[in-house]
Amino acid sequence: MTLDDQRTTIERALGERMLNHVFFFLRQWAKELAFAPYSDRIYSLSQSYDGLFDYYLAADDPDREAVHDKLTSETYRLVDEMYADIRIKRGLSPEMHGFNHDNHNSIMRYFSSCLHLQDEDLDWLYDTSNDPSHAGLALVAMAGLSTNLKEHFQENALLTIIDCIGSDNMVIAEQASVYSILLLAQWDLRLDFFPEVQDAFIEQCGDGSHMFIAMKALIRSVNTNLKEMVENHELTEEDLPDEIRELINKDTNEDESFEEKLAHISHLLPKTEEEYLRTIVEILPDTWVMDTVLHEEEERIEAMERLYMEVGSIDLMWARLDEAEEWLLNRLRTNRATAKDYINYAHCCFIKGDRMMAYENYREAKRICQSNRAFFDLFRPDRKMLVEKGVPLEQVYLMEDNLLR
Repeated sequence: MTLDDQRTTIERALGERMLNHVFFFLRQWAKELAFAPYSDRIYSLSQSYDGLFDYYLAADDPDREAVHDKLTSETYRLVDEMYADIRIKRGLSPEMHGFNHDNHNSIMRYFSSCLHLQDEDLDWLYDTSNDPSHAGLALVAMAGLSTNLKEHFQENALLTIIDCIGSDNMVIAEQASVYSILLLAQWDLRLDFFPEVQDAFIEQCGDGSHMFIAMKALIRSVNTNLKEMVENHELTEEDLPDEIRELINKDTNEDESFEEKLAHISHLLPKTEEEYLRTIVEILPDTWVMDTVLHEEEERIEAMERLYMEVGSIDLMWARLDEAEEWLLNRLRTNRATAKDYINYAHCCFIKGDRMMAYENYREAKRICQSNRAFFDLFRPDRKMLVEKGVPLEQVYLMEDNLLR
């Protein structure tokens, strides 16, 4: 089993509070690291967990859940420390010791790679985010740190990004908001065991209005290709905030084009992670952070449902089929319609009983997909919802069978 496989298994076990499963792997890591304090901590946690279970068998305890959560939280923290050390020992991550505070390359490399960030590093990032003369450096550091935290959870580092939401610089505040939403969605299973993170976000969230704007921008961004926008002259240098222009124009030739200037800093920024971003956007509706931002306000919930339609997902719109059908029909009249748009429109027709129209639009989607497999990869996940909305299962199978022709 690879280290990544072990980490995935550990995360799943911790989410279900199955600590003995986790201790099995941690004992292997402790043996490899040969660091006695880790073995001692594993032993202490396992003894406490055994005691919890023994007492559970013998008696009811109203505090048992709280104790179980506390043990899980402590185990999470131990896992994070040991995972960082095991990566460094195996040469999978560099061991970092400081950075050049005035060099963009050094800042990006440090914050995107360091697995043992120090308090002074995070203090520097927070102070720089509130320093108008060094806002560009803070943006680079936050971009790097966000990439780092996608791979390796570090509570204090995440808290620092959340704190940056309160920056007076709106560009930094907006970026910190988006990074926070991304990371909180990714690490959703952990959040119940890290109440400090939840409390910090709620405090910065306020009434949630500015966070709602950031969340909508994040979701829309899955359909945004900056390179294409530059090539199509939809985005110019004048459209960018001063902090970004500062980075672009640093050490570049004034005679260079905007595209050439942009290329100078592209290596400072995380690589485009379209699949990662789409995955986060897809899981976002089931996370604590979305519930916190929407705050059960019907107006925001409806706006979020419409927004998901804009990025080609009907998942949140099954309860609003009339609105979905109208929106999709308008989209099919443009040259931007995708195979998924045709499938979603066909779903609407199928549920309403217009089987002929459903069949024709499924066929068009299949033509765009260019293969049966690509089409059915999009169609089959929706079978269950079609049945729940009243389409008999045998009709779903009949339609699917004839789409193989």
